[in-house]
Amino acid sequence: MKRVVVTGMAGLSPIGNDWPSIAANLQNQQTGIRTMHDWDKYQGLNTRLAAPVDFEKPAHYSRKQTRSMGRVALLATYASELALVDAGLLNDPCLSSGNMGIAYGSCAGSLEAIAEFGNMLINHAVDGLNATSYIRMMSHTAPVNIGLFFGINGRVYTTSSACTSGSQGIGYAYEAIKYGRQQLMLAGGADELSASEAAVFDTLFATSLRNDAPDQSPRPFDRDRDGLVIGEGAGTFILEELTYAQARGARIYAEVVGFGTNSDGLHVTQPDANSMQLAMRLALQDAHLQPDAIGYISAHGTATEHGDIAESHATHAVFGSHKPISSLKSYTGHTLGACGSLEAWVAIMQMREGWFHPTVNLQHLDPACADLEYIQSTPRTLDCQYVMSNNFAFGGINTSLIFKRWN
Repeated sequence: MKRVVVTGMAGLSPIGNDWPSIAANLQNQQTGIRTMHDWDKYQGLNTRLAAPVDFEKPAHYSRKQTRSMGRVALLATYASELALVDAGLLNDPCLSSGNMGIAYGSCAGSLEAIAEFGNMLINHAVDGLNATSYIRMMSHTAPVNIGLFFGINGRVYTTSSACTSGSQGIGYAYEAIKYGRQQLMLAGGADELSASEAAVFDTLFATSLRNDAPDQSPRPFDRDRDGLVIGEGAGTFILEELTYAQARGARIYAEVVGFGTNSDGLHVTQPDANSMQLAMRLALQDAHLQPDAIGYISAHGTATEHGDIAESHATHAVFGSHKPISSLKSYTGHTLGACGSLEAWVAIMQMREGWFHPTVNLQHLDPACADLEYIQSTPRTLDCQYVMSNNFAFGGINTSLIFKRWN
């Protein structure tokens, strides 16, 4: 088995597009949640809360390079460029050597392109379609556009698995290197903001309606939560086989030591605590670790009643009461396909720096949630060797990743 290390990380998020900005907002408990007044035009949509990313197409991206990209692919590609720069691999010959692959996903393609096909079906006219409509719409638009932009020609995994798209991307990339199929992998996930994404959860009565108080929501694990908030973003990891990374003198952030994934096989939207805890145990088994080795858990923590309760009890079943845990979604909202990679990035950087953010707005713990060591009010100073990052998706897909601090 090969050892797999993280040599590059970058992301675009509602609380910053670089680590210093994100860290400052986490320390100050400043969220990226906003009231979307433009959504007033959608009759019947109840929520007006979202977490957008401050992002425009980079000036050095030509029209020819981006004509097949919607916003989700642009976010993914630029986050990947930043990660390749961070790893010292931008324009490196390894990208086109066949030794690097891609494992990347999103909930869907660009919603603007999907609307173009919707116009055809509703109005019986193809006047809104063009040669790139499908490329921008397709579920694998992010990894395909990344590969085209950087000339990466290894294997491609399209991890379009809703809220586990980013974490499955990292997990499958780790396995591709671990089992000798690739030497390097570009991995992660992305999603663009759209009122239609909010509507998905609105129809399930799962969105927050604190439209006039965006700084008060979402509230993961809190008794006064009223639902989730949709966000957007992209997160990219560069993973390498250890000896390859060492031979080129790469800076190493962390080692990927465990990955577990499974599915409930029970219900398309209702979470199952038993399957969740099994995913965590699979990751621990893969890492050859006991639960007490984990120093911190990055929770999925969406601020939905069923999700919070199931996740907390699954976590307690594996770790007991005394394990520090917090939710990044309290700052960024639910960034969907991006959340797994963004949350893993933040967890690794905090592990390296020895502090972990609290769950903002967690003031009164829901008594139905399990007794865990929820980080509240202020950042927690912790010295730990291992962190776990968990994500759970519609369709009953569960993931758990374990990272080891690189000394």
